[in-house]
Amino acid sequence: MITYATLFAKIRTRLTLFTTVFFVSLSALANPIIPIPTQPQMPVFTPSAPNLDATGYILMDATSGKILAQKDADTRMAPASLTKLMSMYIVSAALKNGQIHLTDKVRISPKAWKTEGSRMFVKANDEVPLKDLLQGVIVASGNDATVALAEFVAGTEEAFTAMMNQTAKMLGMNNSHFMDSTGLPDKNHYSTAHDLAILSQAYIKSFPEDYGYYSEKWYSYNNIRQPNRNRLLWRFPYADGLKTGHTAEAGYCLVASAKKDGMRLISVVLGTPSDDARTEDSIRLLTYGFRFFETHKLYNAATPLVNARVWQGQKSESPLGLTEDLYVTVPTGQYKKLQAALALNNPIKAPIIKGEAYGTLNIMLGDQVVASMPLIALDSNPKGGFFRRASDSVKYNIHKYFSNDEVAKVNTG
Repeated sequence: MITYATLFAKIRTRLTLFTTVFFVSLSALANPIIPIPTQPQMPVFTPSAPNLDATGYILMDATSGKILAQKDADTRMAPASLTKLMSMYIVSAALKNGQIHLTDKVRISPKAWKTEGSRMFVKANDEVPLKDLLQGVIVASGNDATVALAEFVAGTEEAFTAMMNQTAKMLGMNNSHFMDSTGLPDKNHYSTAHDLAILSQAYIKSFPEDYGYYSEKWYSYNNIRQPNRNRLLWRFPYADGLKTGHTAEAGYCLVASAKKDGMRLISVVLGTPSDDARTEDSIRLLTYGFRFFETHKLYNAATPLVNARVWQGQKSESPLGLTEDLYVTVPTGQYKKLQAALALNNPIKAPIIKGEAYGTLNIMLGDQVVASMPLIALDSNPKGGFFRRASDSVKYNIHKYFSNDEVAKVNTG
């Protein structure tokens, strides 16, 4: 004869087993891209980053944002003409928004003509096509061209500088402040290796149509032919940008980017003693990154990674995914060791609002979290009718009663 206690125990055991298998299957479904290793992997060792003769530097993957090497990367330093990257970011944004056009004629003011430092050699009162000025800034690092563009976009260089500082805040460049469009020395004009890497990453991502100018080796204007000061374009086969800078205070600086086998890196070196030193230091950083790291795309944005159980909703499940594509950068040879772990809110109750987070996706390498992104609802799921809510209330109370710590661990990975 089966007693109530025996029947109760059997029901509890079956519910627990069902819940455990359910959560394990979710984990499997949420990991469609990361492969399972089938053979033992040979050990791979990642050496420390090279020592550089620079005041500060950083090496960052342009896609994932992973920092691979750094020294005093958040220390404020004089950026010299690296400032022009911010100026060109604003100019490119205005071009993309249709506020200005490459064919526009820009009048050169006396102030722009008289600006000290490197020059494109435009003349006061000339009307120069905007495209020529763009190339004059990027390739020849012309201060005269930079000021002319700043005045054309914002009316005055002062107003343009205010736009630069507003843009820096928007991009999360928390240790940067600009006093002019060119980078002429000023104690209140500063940036960091990290901030300049953030700016370069944003530029490459936002304005691919203009990025090609940074790989041009020569530019001629007014019968004067000038080389691009970025020597990497001649000495490192994968380099295709970005910008050099130099003043007595800043030393020799270089923000560089290179792409090899689909992987793009950004390096920033500040305060080196010579033109050759900034070039060699950049090559050493980029070579280190390409040799000892690899970047992989794991998941697409807006693709369901899991159908989460929703209580009291019109639908019993809602798809969760990511707001943007997920890339990770890991040491070479470690990709197959990655694991995906889901941590879902418990409970998830209707109404479900599209775009809001209801959990987290963590990418693990051993016990280290190498990437983490919120799992957001891909569709809304309003509250269900009376009978749905009543039925789910009973089911949820049973589920909650029979849940235990062991099951919760399976759910969160």
